[in-house]
Amino acid sequence: MTEAPHDLTPTEQALWRAFCHGEVFDLRTRDDAKDDVTGSGDWPAERTVRAKVLALLLLGSPEAAPGRVSSLRLSGAYVSGHLNLAGGVIPHYVELQDCRFERKILISEARAGTIRLINCLIPRLEASRLSTEGDLHLARCVVPQGIRLTDARIGTDLLINQAVLGGDRFGRALAGDGITIHQDFEAERIHSHGEVILRSGRVGGRLSLRGSQLHAPGPDRNCLNLARITVGNTMYLGGSVDGGWTNSRTIYGYGYGAYLPPGTPTTPMRAHGGVRMVDARFDAACVINNAEFHLGPDQELSLRRIRTPELRLTCPAPPQGRISVSRAQVGNLVDSPASWPGGGRTELTGFSYESLRSEVPFSIEQRIAWLDSLADYQPEPYEQLAGTLRRAGRDEDAREVLYAKQRRRRATLPLPGRLWGRVQDAAVGYGYRPGRAALWLVAAWALGAAYFSGHQPPPLKADEVPTWDPMLYSLGKVIPVINLGQDGWNPTDTGQWVATGLVISGWVLATTVVAGATRMLQRG
Repeated sequence: MTEAPHDLTPTEQALWRAFCHGEVFDLRTRDDAKDDVTGSGDWPAERTVRAKVLALLLLGSPEAAPGRVSSLRLSGAYVSGHLNLAGGVIPHYVELQDCRFERKILISEARAGTIRLINCLIPRLEASRLSTEGDLHLARCVVPQGIRLTDARIGTDLLINQAVLGGDRFGRALAGDGITIHQDFEAERIHSHGEVILRSGRVGGRLSLRGSQLHAPGPDRNCLNLARITVGNTMYLGGSVDGGWTNSRTIYGYGYGAYLPPGTPTTPMRAHGGVRMVDARFDAACVINNAEFHLGPDQELSLRRIRTPELRLTCPAPPQGRISVSRAQVGNLVDSPASWPGGGRTELTGFSYESLRSEVPFSIEQRIAWLDSLADYQPEPYEQLAGTLRRAGRDEDAREVLYAKQRRRRATLPLPGRLWGRVQDAAVGYGYRPGRAALWLVAAWALGAAYFSGHQPPPLKADEVPTWDPMLYSLGKVIPVINLGQDGWNPTDTGQWVATGLVISGWVLATTVVAGATRMLQRG
């Protein structure tokens, strides 16, 4: 087919010629109010193109003009009717800017090259199982009834930056379960009023939601669900530079995770609803910074069982709900004290990390308070932190953590265990305060020597009277395993009780010293 059908309007005939020549067909007036795709005014007939004409161009493939490559490049048009390209093959480059669609676009199970819809109003986009060899761009589009990209295959990038998405009848703003994106997925500064779902998706490059404003469809729903997703590079949940969008070389953003100098005006990512990233895999890093999580009491930022070489959690304020990194496996953990909620709203069961780094000062006292704030006592988080500190050569801090673990454990024991624990704590700090034992031994020795200086006991045998030395006698009682030649005395009455007390205190202190020495020799 080379000639345009005779029933086309003059506007559609001009579009047909532009398509065959691969030229841009621009119907914009350059008046912002008249070109606003979300405005309330009706667009005139001379700016209207029927959806069936677009389908005829894309699926009918009229021959290109000699020396030209046909493509659909349309700007500022009102597309009337229902654009149905489902199951079709679209070999041409498609770019529509500032267009307003009367009804939804149906492109499910179609095959295409590159499709770019920029700043368009689309009631709904149905594109499940769509397969493209190039990009799919939906930047700055307004899609009141949401986008469906279930099991789609995007050959290069999927870009929906600055899009405004509403929810479908199930409350989903972007349904992309099982999607495969061979390169990057950019969804920066989007506004979604429904759940963004990419369960079991695969992104070959990076995934960025910087500066996006995500709203759950209900009080008990998630606003972002990335369960079981695989990202070949880095996942970004953070702020977006405000000026970067205006000054960017493209209309899409400001680049790959550029460093932001202090004081740079940014828009934080805000999540109003649960965020679920369980079983996710991030091959380079998962970066969560300059993000706000407005969660309900029963909602959480769930990072359960994620795997990544680096997790950056450096938000200026903790989530309002819970945060869980249970059984997550992280290489390098970069965090800040402000990122973790207290009051038992953090779950660290089975959370493992190889190294630890902080962008702001994070003292060992704050680290211990982080673990002590867990709802229930669990030894694993303390052992994990201590092991990481030892690998970094911070043995003294590791002992502080293990000491805190013993004190936290004591509260879970029955009464006899708690009492014995207090004795060990006061005496030698569970073996992590060995200096205390020496002080207690010296104190017991000094008290015993002071008492027996004025209360010399009678000799055990009248004909064998050893040389009396109250200091050596008290030391022999405090350390009963050493014979200092003072065994020939037989204290009576009060003296016998004092001697017995010295022996008992000596054995108790010796037991705790041995236990402490054993712990200090153990690694971790």
